[in-house]
Amino acid sequence: MKKRQKIAALVLVFLALATIYGFWETREPVVPKVSTQQAEQKALVDQSPLLTAQQLAPLATTHNERTLAQEALRLADFDVDQAFDNALRRARLHPPALSAEAKQEEARLQKAESLLQTDQDRVKQLTDQVAKSSESKKDALQADLIQAQADVELVQDEVDDAKEDLIRAGGDLVDRIQALKKQHEESNHGTATAVPTGAEPVDRPGVVYRVEQWRQLHQRQMELWKAKGDTDEAIAELTAKHNALDAQVDAEKAAVPELAHHAKGAQAQAPTAGVPGTAVSQGQDAAAELLKKTQKLALNQKILAAYDLRIETKKQLSGVYGEWIEVVKAHQRQILHQGLLGIALILGIALMGLLFIGWTDSVLRRLPMDRRQMESLRTTSRVSVQVLVLLMIGLVLFGPPSQLGTFLGLAGAGLTVALKDFIVGFIGWFVLMGKHGMRLGDWVEINGVTGEVAEIGPFHTVLLETGNWTDSGHPTGRRVTFTNSFAIEGHYFNFSTTGQWLWDELKVVLPSGKDAYPLIDALHKKVEEVTRETVQQAEQEWKNTTTSRELGSLSAEPAINVRPVAGGIEVAVRYVTRANERFVTRNKLNQAAVELLGGKAESQPVVR
Repeated sequence: MKKRQKIAALVLVFLALATIYGFWETREPVVPKVSTQQAEQKALVDQSPLLTAQQLAPLATTHNERTLAQEALRLADFDVDQAFDNALRRARLHPPALSAEAKQEEARLQKAESLLQTDQDRVKQLTDQVAKSSESKKDALQADLIQAQADVELVQDEVDDAKEDLIRAGGDLVDRIQALKKQHEESNHGTATAVPTGAEPVDRPGVVYRVEQWRQLHQRQMELWKAKGDTDEAIAELTAKHNALDAQVDAEKAAVPELAHHAKGAQAQAPTAGVPGTAVSQGQDAAAELLKKTQKLALNQKILAAYDLRIETKKQLSGVYGEWIEVVKAHQRQILHQGLLGIALILGIALMGLLFIGWTDSVLRRLPMDRRQMESLRTTSRVSVQVLVLLMIGLVLFGPPSQLGTFLGLAGAGLTVALKDFIVGFIGWFVLMGKHGMRLGDWVEINGVTGEVAEIGPFHTVLLETGNWTDSGHPTGRRVTFTNSFAIEGHYFNFSTTGQWLWDELKVVLPSGKDAYPLIDALHKKVEEVTRETVQQAEQEWKNTTTSRELGSLSAEPAINVRPVAGGIEVAVRYVTRANERFVTRNKLNQAAVELLGGKAESQPVVR
């Protein structure tokens, strides 16, 4: 295995181990075991409806949602209050069996309460005696009264401690429920403050914000559906308990002759024989037993009524959650509608940009202008439209910034530091597109590299490299790319004038010993003949493109320089030609020079 493959395998193994570790760390948390006492205390009264309503209340943002949240809190609080009352009735009707420890604590409590009653009676007796005694006995009675009051405080503390120990041991269910109810009343009443107040949140434009808003609403809707489902399950559970207890109460009524007429299936009739002295005629035991059953049935009947009230309250609470869900759904539809509108705007902007670019290209093709100028104008217009389209799409996606001045300042500073080269290059592009810039096909020199301009983009310029201008000038086949910052921070040479005029030079070496002047005159006339038309055009264009008197008097006439060299005389003829006609003109002049000097081998000139 190659070294690179080994490194890749180790990286994959590390990523796999990291994934397994993350999977293990993010597993479902282990739920700690709840003790029997804690589970029993939690099961005494179900306060989950109020807790759920309190958790959902801060999610309300609009006025309609806040109204429904207030109603949900009120119904949930009322339902929990009824649950406490019903739990107290059941605890009094069906007290739990006490454990050995609870029985011991109960006996201790009874003993302490007995002592407390005795001491309280003694304090009352001594108080009366002090009020009626003479001055000689009052001091002694006052001392006994103080001692008796101290004994009452001591025994009262013992009673309180015994009650707490009894509750902790699992006894005295009524006291435990009452303690929970008191805690509930102190902490949860006035829960309307859980609903947020104030103005509704400001609605910001932007497709991205719409997506985030829709996601939050979807999460809220899922929580509301869960709350509604839990409420419906609680309704079904309470209904089952109500029906079971109703059947039990009806059966117990039917089993007691004196109460059989209260059963649902019984016909309306008067009580059984022995009325009005029924209870007296049956004896004290039977009367006590009948009274006990009647009270038990009456208490169960109250529990049934409480079940009915709780079921109705939970139905209302479920309806409130349902209305809240519909409000959230309507808000979601509105957000989705606005998001789709934003997407439609983005597509419309992109389509309009494409159509405008196509229309601009068709218009530019009809304009009577140079190809290079047309290409530059097309590039400028296309880039401008693209930047404008991207800016508008960005505004639709993210919306305008809230603090526009601060945002633009910070963004400008950050972009200036981070994108300095790109910014300078982009500004340099405008310089190159200007009057004294470059065009496609121009022969230029940038940072010592000479070539023909093949592409001018917003950030880069591309040249087709050529040789030295004084040599053949043939392309090398290489593309050279420059950042447009050279137009700002550096310099460049453009060898193409208005008509792409270029000074070229023809060199001829005449052998020594011969009369060179006739040949020089003939060569000069030949160059003037070949370049006569280009000279007139060049001078006219130079005069039209400059406002300087000195530059306006520039001459494009050919010039001849003569100088002695080893072995003869060098004649250099400088002339003006178009850049794209350079090689053709040079070939003509070389051929003319050969023809002028032909026929004399010993005096054949050397043409360069």
